[in-house]
Amino acid sequence: MSIPHFRGVPMARSRLRAAVVAGLTALSLAALSAAAGAPAAAAPPTHDEQVTFQEWSRYPDWRQGTHQGTLAIPGVRTGITMLLPAGKRDYADPYTGVTKSWNYSTWTSPVTEVGFDATELVASWNAETPAGTWIQVEMQGTYNTGGQTPWYTMGRWASGDTDIKRTTVNRQGDPWSTIWTDTFSIDDAANGVLLHAYQLRLTLYRAPGQWRSPRVWMLGAMSSFVPDRFTVTPSAGGIAWGTELAVPRFSQNIHTGEYPEYDGGGEAWCSPTSTAMVVQYYGRGPSAQDTAWVDPSYADPQVDHAARMTYDYAYEGAGNWPFNTAYAASFPGLDAKVTRLHSLDEAERFIKAGIPVITSQSFLSEELDGAGYGTSGHLFVIVGFTAEGDVIINDPASSSNDAVRNVYPREQFEQIWLRTKRYRANGTVASGSGGIAYLIKPWWKPWPVVPGSTNW
Repeated sequence: MSIPHFRGVPMARSRLRAAVVAGLTALSLAALSAAAGAPAAAAPPTHDEQVTFQEWSRYPDWRQGTHQGTLAIPGVRTGITMLLPAGKRDYADPYTGVTKSWNYSTWTSPVTEVGFDATELVASWNAETPAGTWIQVEMQGTYNTGGQTPWYTMGRWASGDTDIKRTTVNRQGDPWSTIWTDTFSIDDAANGVLLHAYQLRLTLYRAPGQWRSPRVWMLGAMSSFVPDRFTVTPSAGGIAWGTELAVPRFSQNIHTGEYPEYDGGGEAWCSPTSTAMVVQYYGRGPSAQDTAWVDPSYADPQVDHAARMTYDYAYEGAGNWPFNTAYAASFPGLDAKVTRLHSLDEAERFIKAGIPVITSQSFLSEELDGAGYGTSGHLFVIVGFTAEGDVIINDPASSSNDAVRNVYPREQFEQIWLRTKRYRANGTVASGSGGIAYLIKPWWKPWPVVPGSTNW
């Protein structure tokens, strides 16, 4: 999760997350000479960081969990829904002051070993929530010491905002870990207490007397452990050089001052603006009826709509990572998740497959030639690579839609995206995003296959 900014204007406010323990680095691939001088990967990648994404998205997956009133539906991309309520609960919405009763049912995953001891976890989900319904996602971790975390709330979510105000839950933690908005984080990896396994619990809610229920077709989590570092070894590249995807271009800055109740456009809307670009690339997006609430004098109402429908009322912003991917997946036929990538080589594989990649990064203005600004947190879209391997970016922190396309130096980009630590202008140390990426695609399009990679 990240907060954007204007070009050349300092960040208005810092990220809610106090620190990010885990991050990513990449070790270069071996390279061979290739035609036109572009190097080609010659050996499987090796990494000293560990990242994995584990998900439940198939009928056999859902059958493995514990059902209380939920039903796994046979078929492709069908998921689970409420069969019979397991009970009724009151929910006092802290942002409306209204208390309502809701029927609920639950599905709980098996205890799932990460495969290594991790320092961070970010959950993702793909769901539809008809009017009168919503979902809650929780996580309980098991430490490598055998102890367990409390059940942490990772998100209360609905695709709309008339039944509940979608939110995360602040001030969750125990002596070893904390929830920073959308991310489970080990407080101090040096203590040796790390995340070894976890369960996810999904609670489906619907209004009493209503038959329509939420349906969830993917629930998953990215877990990672990455050593702290200020620099990364450049990747070899050559996989998608000379390829550029025709992703629409939207500027966040032309929305400056719009809808203060959703954080006011401009610098605060990089994440929903990036998400809106990729959703429209696939020919999806809100209908004219969906965006009828937007002032007709505002350009690109789909950006305003994305900001409203990703807004996290606890965080007070539209930069919640899984809320953005869940929003993307709320459109017919799209699947989406939050993960970390190991390198630009991996990003190239997505571009080669026709899948844009939304990335999170932070940097000083002098660390990224051509950007003209610095940021403590910003998202933009990788849409391609030049013939020389530099990164073609749709950067929403631009003065107009026409200025959104930018080319940034490959090695500089890889540093600011993948590092876990960086220096502020005053010399103090801050965190880096560690290679966070939103991956969005049509459900029928396969993910790229990289032998040995388990991070998507």
